[in-house]
Amino acid sequence: MTSEKLRIAIVVSQFNEEISNRLLNGAQTYLENDSGFQTEITVYWVPGAFEISFACQQVIDKTDVDAVIALGSVVKGGTPHFDFVAGECIRGIQKVSLSSNTPISLGVLTTDTYEQALERSDSNYVDHDGSSGDKGSSAAEAAITMALLARSLAGEN
Repeated sequence: MTSEKLRIAIVVSQFNEEISNRLLNGAQTYLENDSGFQTEITVYWVPGAFEISFACQQVIDKTDVDAVIALGSVVKGGTPHFDFVAGECIRGIQKVSLSSNTPISLGVLTTDTYEQALERSDSNYVDHDGSSGDKGSSAAEAAITMALLARSLAGEN
């Protein structure tokens, strides 16, 4: 493990808490055991996916982080609410990332069913294409990669 330390914030939606906890567990496990880096992890809980982008902005503005991981789950229901929440959540995360020049990795699942969200948050699930269902660890890996890229381009490494 390298001596380089990365400061990572994780913003997690409480809505669909079972899924969020699984995503968080995957992200933390990756950061603590598999990333190859020392990580300082701070977790922030928000009510739902819609609130994630605001929390990301506040964390970036008020703390010193190398990257943020956004985690949550929006499951399609019988109304257009899904489209608005999922779209605005993702759009907001992208806007905050670009305006702050801080990497935010997207670990917010947008699925048709709760069962699909369970699969995509399961560290033991393997998809038909061979990819892991553990999207929490995938988001953590992306955060590390982007934080290192940002540091490299800034001349810090």
